[in-house]
Amino acid sequence: MSEDRRDVLQVLRYELNFLEQGGYNRGLAEGRPISPFQDTLSCLNFGEPLRPHTCHECFLYDFVPEESKTEDVACHFIPLDDSGTTVASLLEAGEYRRLEELLKNWLRKTIAQLEEQREVSRTGD
Repeated sequence: MSEDRRDVLQVLRYELNFLEQGGYNRGLAEGRPISPFQDTLSCLNFGEPLRPHTCHECFLYDFVPEESKTEDVACHFIPLDDSGTTVASLLEAGEYRRLEELLKNWLRKTIAQLEEQREVSRTGD
């Protein structure tokens, strides 16, 4: 479990809202490389060029498969769908529209699961 004390749901909702408002399209339009999660407040190192925090400190690390936990940007290896498609694989292929859609779907699904877990914990059902 990560050391990140931020509210997971709040941060994931922020990331989803960011994507729904056009997200990374501005960077793409300007010809800048994009880095989902890293380019937003979702990343503990956002705005920190020296990256003082390691990936294992972030709650997103909890979603990374064991075999990818040593990757430089571990959150880019979170499986976004049942076939194991990742941010890293879509960035490498230059499939930015598909990346945006799969990331939105993953966020919606994950948010729904976490909300359900919280409700069960709250009500004890």
